[in-house]
Amino acid sequence: MRPLEGITVVSLEHAIAAPFATRQLADLGARVIKVERPDSGDGKGGDFARHYDTRARGLSSHFVWTNRSKESLCLDLKDPERLAILKKLILEKADVVVQNLAPGAASRMGLGFEALHAVKPSLIVCDISGYGAGGSYEHKKAYDLLIQSEAGFVSTTGSADEMAKAGISIADIAAGMYAYTNILAALIERDKTKSPTSPYGTGRHIDLSMLEAMTEWMGFPLYYALDGQTPPPRAGASHATIFPYGSFDVGHAVGSPSILMLGLQNEREWRIFCEQVLLQPLLALDSRFDTNPKRSAARGALRAEIDTVFAHLTADQVVERLESAGIANAQVRDMAGLWAHPQLAARGAWTTVASTAGDLPALWPVGRRNTTDARMDAVPTIGEHTYKILAELGYP
Repeated sequence: MRPLEGITVVSLEHAIAAPFATRQLADLGARVIKVERPDSGDGKGGDFARHYDTRARGLSSHFVWTNRSKESLCLDLKDPERLAILKKLILEKADVVVQNLAPGAASRMGLGFEALHAVKPSLIVCDISGYGAGGSYEHKKAYDLLIQSEAGFVSTTGSADEMAKAGISIADIAAGMYAYTNILAALIERDKTKSPTSPYGTGRHIDLSMLEAMTEWMGFPLYYALDGQTPPPRAGASHATIFPYGSFDVGHAVGSPSILMLGLQNEREWRIFCEQVLLQPLLALDSRFDTNPKRSAARGALRAEIDTVFAHLTADQVVERLESAGIANAQVRDMAGLWAHPQLAARGAWTTVASTAGDLPALWPVGRRNTTDARMDAVPTIGEHTYKILAELGYP
C-alpha cells in the first residue's frame, strides 16, 4: 500500500508551484483531482502550462513534468451550477484542497479556508501565493523571476559584471516543496487529533508564499550580510567565499580543452590538493594561500597557479588525480548528458509514463523504496476524467 492511498486532493492549480506539490502527493498514492477551465474552442483551455511549449514530443515540458498521475476535471467556475459541483466534490470527497489562483479568488467563490472549515472541519486547505495574505504586496503579480528578484536571489547569482536568474523555476519549486511537506505534516496532525467527538480529526490552513519559501533558501547570504555587512559577491560558477571551488579550464595546452568542477572544503583537503593534484606541496605553505579567507581574497593569483598545471593535463588525467586524492569533482553535463548519466542508469532511476504522445521517460520519485512504491500513471488530457467524477457524485 502506498503511503497516501485513500487520500483525495482537489487542486485548483496552474503553472508550477501547486502542480509540483500535488504531483508528489500523487506519487505517494493520493488521488489528485486537478480542476481545469474548459477549452473555449481556441485550443488553449486547461492549465496554461499545457501551452508553454511542445518540446515533450508535442506536449508541454512543464506540464509533463508536474502533472502525471492526476485526474483532470473541467468546470467553468464562473457558472454557479459548476461551482456547486466543485463544492460538492470537496465536501464529499476531499481531504486536502490546494489552490494557487489569483489572491482572493478562492475566497470569492466560497472556497476559502474559513468557509470550507466551517462545514468540513477535517479539511486541510493549502493556499499558495506569491507574497502571502496581508501586507501591501498581497495582490501584486508574482512570477518566478520576480520572486527570485524580490528574495535577493538574483543579486547573489551571476558574474561580477551581470546578475542572473536561476535557469529553472526555483521560486515555484521552493514553494511547491514547502506546500508538499506542510500538507504531509497536516495529514499527520489531523490523524493525531482524532477523537470520539472528532472522528475525522481537525484540518488546518496552510498559507504559503513563494517569497517566504525563497527567503528560507537565502539563509546563508542573509546571515553572511547580517547587521549591514557586505553581501557575498557574485562569483559565477565559483563559490562566493570558498576557493578553490568552482569551474576550472583543463587541457588547453595539449589540444583537449574542457571544463571541470571541483571543490575543497577544509585545510586538510587544500594540503592534499597541492601535494597530490598540483604536485606542488610547497604551495600549501604559501602565506598568500594558507587559509581559506586568504585563498578567496587572492583567488586570481591562485587560479593562475592552478591553470598553469591543468592546462598541460587532459580532463581524464585531472579527474584521475582528483579521485585518487579524494577531492570532490564533477563534469559539467548538458541535458543530453543528464538523460544518459551512468549513475542514474545504474540505480534504475528512469521509468516511463503514458501520455497522448506515447510513453515518455520519467524519473522515479526521489526516495522510492521499490518500483511498486510509487504511482506513475499517465499525464491527463484536458477534462479526461470529468464524466467519471461527475458520475461518482451522482450527476447524470
